Amino acid sequence: MCGICGEIRFGRGAMASGAIIERMADAMAPRGPDGAGIVLRGRVGFGHRRLKVIDLSEASAQPFVDTFLGLTIAFNGCIYNYPELRRELEGKGHCFASSGDTEVILKAWHEWGVEAPKRFHGMFAFAIHERDSGRVTLVRDRFGIKPLYYSQTGDRLRFASTLPALLAAGNVDTTIDRVALHHYMTWHAVVPAPRTILAGVRKLPAATIRVIEPDGTSRDSLFWEPSFERSPEDARRPMAEWQEMVLDGLRTAVRRRMVADVPVGVLLSGGVDSSLIVSLLAEQGQKGLATYSIGFEEANDEKGDEFVYSDLIAREFGTDHHKIFIPSDEMRLNLPNAIAAMSEPMVSYDNIGFYLLSREVSKSIKVVQSGQGADEVFGGYHWYPPMQDSNDPVAAYMEAFFDRTHERLAQHLAPEWMTERDESRAFVEAHFARPGADDPVDKALRLDTNVMLVDDPVKRVDSQTMAWGLEARVPFLDHELVELAGRIPARHKLAQGGKGVLKEAARQVLPPEVIDRKKGYFPVPALKYVDGPYLEMCRDALTSDAARDRGLFRPAYLDTLFSAPSEHVTRLRGSELWQVAVLEMWLQAQGV
Repeated sequence: MCGICGEIRFGRGAMASGAIIERMADAMAPRGPDGAGIVLRGRVGFGHRRLKVIDLSEASAQPFVDTFLGLTIAFNGCIYNYPELRRELEGKGHCFASSGDTEVILKAWHEWGVEAPKRFHGMFAFAIHERDSGRVTLVRDRFGIKPLYYSQTGDRLRFASTLPALLAAGNVDTTIDRVALHHYMTWHAVVPAPRTILAGVRKLPAATIRVIEPDGTSRDSLFWEPSFERSPEDARRPMAEWQEMVLDGLRTAVRRRMVADVPVGVLLSGGVDSSLIVSLLAEQGQKGLATYSIGFEEANDEKGDEFVYSDLIAREFGTDHHKIFIPSDEMRLNLPNAIAAMSEPMVSYDNIGFYLLSREVSKSIKVVQSGQGADEVFGGYHWYPPMQDSNDPVAAYMEAFFDRTHERLAQHLAPEWMTERDESRAFVEAHFARPGADDPVDKALRLDTNVMLVDDPVKRVDSQTMAWGLEARVPFLDHELVELAGRIPARHKLAQGGKGVLKEAARQVLPPEVIDRKKGYFPVPALKYVDGPYLEMCRDALTSDAARDRGLFRPAYLDTLFSAPSEHVTRLRGSELWQVAVLEMWLQAQGV
């Protein structure tokens, strides 16, 4: 797990700038506190910040250069099946100078070219430069677990693991992208690739291979796409068979993610998803597994922790459990840093939770497994059941998930920032219309797995854990497990109020108190109600000179929010005031 960056120049005689690459790499120092490197190859230069997890020696330092093959790579992530791939490549005559996964990617690229990523089990974003052809290829994993941002003009392209790193390089168009703003305000801060909130920064879509020629032309290809179609046999298969298949698939997924040369822990919320990870690791013989939970102060009589459940699981499976309690004052003091650490503005309250949890966890461990993705893959959200028999799946999805209608958004944004058409609805309509998913629930699950998941939970976990040099692995996004889940009929996923098939699988290994509990979320009550010092923080940001000059929101709308913040909530029970304030605070934190 690391941070990567680079510059590609297209002009005649132009050379990549080591100084610019160094600025980008320095901006990502928290992602890779264990080492740094820069390699310049004329018009192409790569930079790297390293977190040592696999092959702790300098033999795997990056950027990694194979002079014999004429290949250079900057890689962020982990290839869980690299030992198996290495043995296969050795059988084909390849020799290795290191014992890590980075070199395996290079040899695989030489052997199989653009077909190589299909063979990788893992999370990854990498850039490869071919000496002989001059090509640079950018690749991002199937779910976009590892980020890859870029900024391109006529004579150069820069890429980095974080958006702020590109801003550190300079000369970026920081104009607000109006379509992205529409998505942010409508789709609960989800901004689908390739857009970001800034017009001059884009992100490579998940499962994408982009081949960039020396003249700047490029071509994209997808190397994976989940299917939500099933055979007649799958349609008839009983729940009992599915639950066994799911449990076996998850066993494989958590075992894969233990590959490391350092200890691997678990972020344990006490919910079904993280508890399943702990139970299956214990089943596989893990002793003294380090687990971590976080809690906050109560607010408005709402409890700020779920320690009763995490304690139960820790006792049940004998983990080395760490409970981390964050006083409200400490959370408030750290909020600006948590917002600045975001690669893009995100509204979920649990950003601060992941940020502070990661700070504490990183003091004792470098790698953790986390339960993100289960709700999107196995149908755990409340907006899926209403879609089951819907004649208008798009409308049903919007009614349950979207924060605002297009018409209501026009009352909130200043006129110059409104788009003519309903961009968010148009995106959902186009995605739902694609072949490969006929059932309305399957259409929503595919959208959430491919888009919402990438640009909300996954992005949140990566940015906030990596702010402290902590690698988070997500077994529920094992692509073979997701392919299996796509075959399961919606009725089995939606049973028992959602995630029915996963809950039935869990009953074989977890106490019923954890499975049958009310669904929980990362509780941060103080932010949910935006009162006291948090209200003043929002007011200060939105009434600042920078915010007034930007002029994104109608003043009357902001006045309404300030007067009664608790009365203005989205359909997902999020604060409208927090949503607009986080955007402005993030922009100011990035110097925009």
